[in-house]
Amino acid sequence: MTSGVQAETQPRVVSAARAGFIGLFLFSVAHFFIDLYSSGLGSFQPLLVQRFGLSMTQAGLLGGALVFSSSLVQPAYGYLSDRFHSKLFSALAPAMAGIFISCLGMASGFGSLVMMVLLGGVGIASFHPQASARATMGITANRGKWFAVFISAGTLGMAIGPTYFSALLGRIGLEHSWIAAIPGVVVTLALLFLLPELSAESPHRQNKFAWEPFKAVWKPLTILYFLVFIRSIVQVTYAQFIPLFLNRERGYSYETSTHILSMYLTAGALGGFVGGYLADRIGGRRVIIISMIGCVPFLSLFFMTTGVPSVLGLILGGLMLLFTIPVNVVMGQQLAPSQSGTVSALMMGFAWGMAGLIFIPLTGWIADHYSLRTALGLLTVFPVLGFVLAYMLPKEM
Repeated sequence: MTSGVQAETQPRVVSAARAGFIGLFLFSVAHFFIDLYSSGLGSFQPLLVQRFGLSMTQAGLLGGALVFSSSLVQPAYGYLSDRFHSKLFSALAPAMAGIFISCLGMASGFGSLVMMVLLGGVGIASFHPQASARATMGITANRGKWFAVFISAGTLGMAIGPTYFSALLGRIGLEHSWIAAIPGVVVTLALLFLLPELSAESPHRQNKFAWEPFKAVWKPLTILYFLVFIRSIVQVTYAQFIPLFLNRERGYSYETSTHILSMYLTAGALGGFVGGYLADRIGGRRVIIISMIGCVPFLSLFFMTTGVPSVLGLILGGLMLLFTIPVNVVMGQQLAPSQSGTVSALMMGFAWGMAGLIFIPLTGWIADHYSLRTALGLLTVFPVLGFVLAYMLPKEM
């Protein structure tokens, strides 16, 4: 009798695990291209400024519009995906982001540029909450490691995005920029045809959004949010200003400066994978503590030296800083598993967007009054604050 039961249940287990890894693969590929498109605006900016005669204020407004529509509104999509459970939130996203970001070269003026950026951001925002919640669904062992694969795919896409668009636009020109959308459309078709709908019996599926799961864990969840916010301050501000700093204050060429940025972001992708691997072995709380204090010496080395030691400091600092990308999200989902889409949006998009909206302009203001080296160097204080804050997390996390 026992062997009969095992024979009946074993195929279901295998099928669920297989479906889980298929979903992880699809979501990881989609995440790569979603974040590739999210980093594409920077490559368009010089060409758009020249074509439309945009001021630096208008160029900044385009960046702000993208941060708003792609990040700050993610909790709304997390709520909707937790409420309605349709795979369209994530499946349509790569095509929407790809089409509207890639077609910026076909805009007729500043107004249409803003509209395209906002609509492209909608695709980016709608993808992240649901995809983050479902990326490791059906996978029961080493979720931290496998979720790190999903996160690192996105970080790698963000690192490659500027090179992808600059190389393509240099070859085909702004008037044919729509060609860059083709991978996003192909990925959407794959998600529509290969990604299953969320089953009714899934433990992640709720009939409605509920506040009760958050009330029970509000304290550790709040600490996690601020830890993500602190990490994002350094992460997104460096990504915005490092090429400018290296070019203006260190004398690097534009091409070399952007290549160093790509190395920094690629190291972050690797860091996310390493952090997820470590979290499965020593716990998320310890990984956060190590990440916050461990990145400070390397980031300080970046500002205190020049040449190869400085670049190595930046790369190693970025690697350690981004240990916590998958760790924070998984810990948040474990605190409120029935509202995993909303939690993912808070831990990723909303925290990232708030950090960017506040600290990118503030860093620019400080740089105008002192120097970019001073403004960026001051940001290394925040991981130290994160190190102290991480000790307030429950020891069992």
